[in-house]
Amino acid sequence: MHRRLILAACLLLVTSASAKEWKYEGGSVPIAYSDTASAQFQFACRGGDLAMGFWVREPHSQVAGASSMSVAITADPEPESRVTAASSSFAQEMPLVHMDGSSVIVRGPVAREWARIAQRARNLIRIAFVRTGPQDGLEAFDATVFGAKGSSGSIQKVLDQCR
Repeated sequence: MHRRLILAACLLLVTSASAKEWKYEGGSVPIAYSDTASAQFQFACRGGDLAMGFWVREPHSQVAGASSMSVAITADPEPESRVTAASSSFAQEMPLVHMDGSSVIVRGPVAREWARIAQRARNLIRIAFVRTGPQDGLEAFDATVFGAKGSSGSIQKVLDQCR
């Protein structure tokens, strides 16, 4: 019983810490984003093209040393669940930018699909850098959970400007 109470308390902390509402900023580059103390996930309309970005301020050494890596998105992940091919969508082998952390920018159909996934999420959105691990498994790095509150409306405002 004591263990269940601790687990429930931990889940409440994770949910409240990640439940920050998405923000929208208009202007010459409309952007919808969610920011935690360690990472930012965003959708922006740059030159009429939709771009999705994931930026980690203090990346894992495996990410900081990589020139490219795959990225995974999971809508409404189960607490303590792992990134799996069955539960996540992937952007394969994307180039990384290393400046004040590590980031990846995804454009085109994958960015549009990820926008739809983020808009459909009810509670949480998990983004992670991933690579194929031992025995065909996946290794996830810098997995970050963002709250989904307000994601649908904020992202839609960017999509409306990005045809």
